[in-house]
Amino acid sequence: MKKSWIVRETESMKKIALMAVVAMVGAGASVRAQAPPQMSPATAEAQQAAEAQAPTPHAVPANPFPPVNLKNFTADSPTTAEVNDFLKAVWGYDDNRVWNVAGIQKTAAPGVVRVVVFVANKTQPDKVSQNEFFITPDGKHAIAGAVIDFGANPYADRRKMLQEQANGPVEGAASKGLLLVEFADLLNEKSKEAQDTINNLVKDIPQARLVFENLPAEGSPYAFRAAAEGGCVRKAKGDAAFFTYMQAVFNHQQRLTAATLEPALSAAVTAAGADPKTVAACAVTQAAKDDVKVSIALGAAVDIDQATLLVVNGRIVSPTSVPYETLKQIVAYQAQLDGINVQVQPTLSTLK
Repeated sequence: MKKSWIVRETESMKKIALMAVVAMVGAGASVRAQAPPQMSPATAEAQQAAEAQAPTPHAVPANPFPPVNLKNFTADSPTTAEVNDFLKAVWGYDDNRVWNVAGIQKTAAPGVVRVVVFVANKTQPDKVSQNEFFITPDGKHAIAGAVIDFGANPYADRRKMLQEQANGPVEGAASKGLLLVEFADLLNEKSKEAQDTINNLVKDIPQARLVFENLPAEGSPYAFRAAAEGGCVRKAKGDAAFFTYMQAVFNHQQRLTAATLEPALSAAVTAAGADPKTVAACAVTQAAKDDVKVSIALGAAVDIDQATLLVVNGRIVSPTSVPYETLKQIVAYQAQLDGINVQVQPTLSTLK
């Protein structure tokens, strides 16, 4: 299954050993002793960017990166500033991370540009890794294991689409300013594991509005049926009833089989205050099936290919792959980038 680079961030980027970085330091020193080459606009700008660059108010004790080698800047665009704006959007939530753009290079493919970035942590500045990605000729996309949007606001288009088209059950804030869209499968164990984390986010960040979108496993009639019944519960009893139904399905998930599915779903419908027979009849209608298909199509349109993923103002994150405090930090940072002042509540949930 394809892994989104946005979800994994730098997982798919190639990393080199520290020995190779040290070798580049020596190479950079020898270049500076030579006469300066003819500079492209990106090269001229790179000459002014020799210091470590990171969107953090704390200074790095010492620059852990090799000096800028001007020969590594051969492309006119993107500029170093544009690359830094992009990396700030992707990595800026982490105050401990620092980086330096080491190269913006032409490639053998016309219009395709290779970007090389050195990355380190303030707590371990001697451990430097090299990441690289490619920019498409239109300057709008980056390629690093997957094709993603490039720019200072790489999540803006996805955010706008979800603000307009994510119409699933809602809880939390009334405003769509900080919009969390959960794509989940009611019969998927990872979706169940993620739900407590997502519920805590809504409690700890009152400005967050959560929208649930169904993403049943492809080819699973049981997951599709559970999703359809959830939609019918919502139509009959409202959004709050849907979330009650969802939690009841999760609670019985491990014991579900083909034989026990119907009674389990009926029990979940009853817990939500709806009539099981009415909901079951609704779930097999074309309208109910179409509602689930619309949710699935929306996921595909915003590059969601697996459950459970959470989209935070257009930014895709995996709620189970990062510590909860880091997840809160990502949500708060993305809100800040989008001009939203977030008041994060103390995380009492971590004391359970």
